[in-house]
Amino acid sequence: MAASTPGTVLVHRLGQSIWVDNITRTMLEEGTLEKYIADWAVTGLTSNPTIFQKAIAGGDAYDGSIRKLLDAGLSGESLFFKLAIEDLTRAADLFRSVHRESNGVDGWVSLEVSPLLANDTNATLAQARELHAAAGRNNLFIKVPGTPEGLPAIEQLTYEGISVNVTLLFDRAQYLAAADAYLKGLERRLADGLDLKVCSVASLFVSRWDKATASKLPAELANRLGIAVGMQCYKAYVDLKNSERFLKLKAAGARPQRLLFASTGVKDPHLAGAYYVTALAAPDTVNTMPEETLEATAALASVSGPQPDDGGDCETMLAKIAAAGVDVAGLGAQLQIEGRDSFDKSWADLLADIERKAAAVAAG
Repeated sequence: MAASTPGTVLVHRLGQSIWVDNITRTMLEEGTLEKYIADWAVTGLTSNPTIFQKAIAGGDAYDGSIRKLLDAGLSGESLFFKLAIEDLTRAADLFRSVHRESNGVDGWVSLEVSPLLANDTNATLAQARELHAAAGRNNLFIKVPGTPEGLPAIEQLTYEGISVNVTLLFDRAQYLAAADAYLKGLERRLADGLDLKVCSVASLFVSRWDKATASKLPAELANRLGIAVGMQCYKAYVDLKNSERFLKLKAAGARPQRLLFASTGVKDPHLAGAYYVTALAAPDTVNTMPEETLEATAALASVSGPQPDDGGDCETMLAKIAAAGVDVAGLGAQLQIEGRDSFDKSWADLLADIERKAAAVAAG
């Protein structure tokens, strides 16, 4: 009997890129990432401070590199970024053929600036430039939070030709602000006669909406808010791609800033593992997912879709949720702040773990 087609491949055929939201030295050493690329149509990878904190603290895979970097005089944040760049440049090289064959649309990996800089535009710019230069890969995104202070950095980095993954977006207003920053950067490049082939993605966090409202909504509305916001943002994305503003840039060679669905692992154990993937299988977008969700998606026998570009019933669902007492706009702002604070904590934990590892390695 012929092997069934993995569900990830079926989603990919609908026009959505499947990325894995994880990176560890073990994934690279044992060929796991290569398997995902070859067998499951994985075409990119994302990382964040929490992912690296778990990877470095979770075993001894990084001990050898830490020892060498300590001997070279590195410590703390500088040592971490060196470790992260070692992993991500290896991953970027594995995606090189995907990047080339997709003409730069896919095959990306992402490295985040320090979350402690989320409220400092100039410091974000300085670190983003430094990390981009240190990585030396044309298929590496620099992740910048889509906070009010991050938006000017996104515009400026786009103008400078540095590809940005805008992170920590939760609602339509935040998404549109990030898209506006990207378009402003492109418009400045156009005015100065520069090449407009600068790629970007806008990462919308989905499942945290449902976790935040789990105790606030009746059963018939539970776990529906994240998808409704996702579809609302997808409609805004489609409308923006068809707008006169973007079409002018497209005619000059620009590409859309693709909408990326992030935080698509389920938080409710009663949900199917691929719940957010199947609900948001939309063309010309990205879904980045943890390995557990990737495995659940690969196991799907079929995938319906693609999702409608008019947002489907998202506005009706959002109206019902608002009537049930949820301030969606207020919650979106709150989730962005909580997401930033969560990454701050992961960053502090990460540096503490590196310090402990360094002490243990130095002690032999």
